[in-house]
Amino acid sequence: MASGEDEDCSQLKGVVFITLPPPDNPSLGKTITAFTLSNQPHQSPPLPPSAPQSTPPSHLPITLPHARRSLFGHPRRRISWTLMGIALFAILTFCSLQSPQSLLKLTSPGSLNELDQDDKDDDKKPNSFIFPLYPKMGSGEMSKSRDTEVKLGKFTMIGSKSAILPVDDGGLPIKVVTSSSAVLPINGDTFLDGLYYTQIHVGSPPKPYFLDIDTGSDLTWIQCDAPCISCSKGAHPYYKPTRGNLLSSKDSFCFDFKHTSKSGSWVLSRDEIRLVNINNTSIDSKIIIGCAYDQQGMLLNSLTKTDGILGLSRAKVSLPSQLAKQGVIDNVIGHCLTSESIGGGYMFLGVDFVPQVKMSWVPMLNDASMNYLAEVSRVTYGSKQLGLHHQKKGNGRIIFDSGSSYTYFTKQAYYDLTTMLKDVSLDGFIEDDSDTTLPICWRFKTPLRSIKDVSKFFKPLNLEFGRKWWSISTNLRIPPEGYLVISNKGNVCLGILDGSDLLDGSHIVLGDISMRGNLVVYDNTKHKIGWMRSECVNPKQSNMYLPSL
Repeated sequence: MASGEDEDCSQLKGVVFITLPPPDNPSLGKTITAFTLSNQPHQSPPLPPSAPQSTPPSHLPITLPHARRSLFGHPRRRISWTLMGIALFAILTFCSLQSPQSLLKLTSPGSLNELDQDDKDDDKKPNSFIFPLYPKMGSGEMSKSRDTEVKLGKFTMIGSKSAILPVDDGGLPIKVVTSSSAVLPINGDTFLDGLYYTQIHVGSPPKPYFLDIDTGSDLTWIQCDAPCISCSKGAHPYYKPTRGNLLSSKDSFCFDFKHTSKSGSWVLSRDEIRLVNINNTSIDSKIIIGCAYDQQGMLLNSLTKTDGILGLSRAKVSLPSQLAKQGVIDNVIGHCLTSESIGGGYMFLGVDFVPQVKMSWVPMLNDASMNYLAEVSRVTYGSKQLGLHHQKKGNGRIIFDSGSSYTYFTKQAYYDLTTMLKDVSLDGFIEDDSDTTLPICWRFKTPLRSIKDVSKFFKPLNLEFGRKWWSISTNLRIPPEGYLVISNKGNVCLGILDGSDLLDGSHIVLGDISMRGNLVVYDNTKHKIGWMRSECVNPKQSNMYLPSL
């Protein structure tokens, strides 16, 4: 060596070893080991006289031979900064591949136990459940003046203000068979009720019941033997709650029930429902349901093929709200009705069946009615715009209601639409007053068997949401199949009714007929409503739930 400085440069001050994980198990991550080097001999603390001398551990400072100089041949400071940079880069890379939780586990003495606990916590995460839906085949006849809607806690007789029956919010013990992201099959009725229903299992041991799915109802209720004073025959024997399941009058749900109820024909109960996921794993949960034992009027006809109503609204007593509060699901529900009126579909609870792409989303309005509301800015038939209000301008409101057979327009929108539809007479359609299936029915040249036979003579409806100068609007297109039905007489009838007497005539109500052929999702966690076209045959489970942008 020429000088002491040159000799000093030959000494390394530190070394970093990076060990890569084995190729067959990359999850083990990288291992980083840093060593401090010195040209001074290591001074170990003096040992007691009786203690044997031993070789220093390999991680203690060591001195490398001069042969190392040819490998690193750089000044000492450059080597030091280079090694520090490599070490820092390696550490940052390692950390970026690990979650904060896993890093803590790797440095904690009980890491294996914590990892095992994480697996157990995964089982407690919210599930999703899917249910098949079935159509209720109706009689094919319907009064021109009324369409019945039986709601959880609400009963509305459309077109007859004096014929309103109180249906209270209450809770009944039910055991629902659903799926891990709950999807239920749906069945529907083209006429009269137009509702779709699914099967749930209630009680212990669980017994099956057919319930109409209704996003406009708060309470889930079943006809019950308490004893029954006036009940429809229904599809199954009446539910009979045990005395131990009945809610005390001091219960908060009972207080709300009595406060809003005008009838004593209800009892509230808390019982088990069974949710069965697509992997055949069952989850039992106790919820509050209503026990109905005195039905009157049109309500008796509505329940000839089902046993009650499945309440799916935003209210805290609804089935999804109760399950979400218990952590069983995320408060997201959806339904998909096939485009064919005689078809069914499916319903789900939870986020796992919400598509990642192709969904159209609009904000969900907050309203005391607990309905699923959105703001609609424009409605058109073909290229012609319909009025939303008779006197005032501005946006209107629309309710998505799976418990309504048909769609209801405001008075002005209904008048504008029926006026425009008079043009179909030029294509050979003659209004037939003898057909009482719906208020407006047309007779064609020959009896009709399918809407597809005449859909080319009608134009699509388009509902536009969020129309503002700084944003792009969202549209819901309703083809002729979404507002026309074929009657038993072979006529084509208008499935959009005058909603003047419904909610003061200020809202559009989107019923089953106009939601067929669409997957509709109600996200109560992000307060938005979405839809996309779908055949509604095979629900697809999504691995991720991504919010729309």
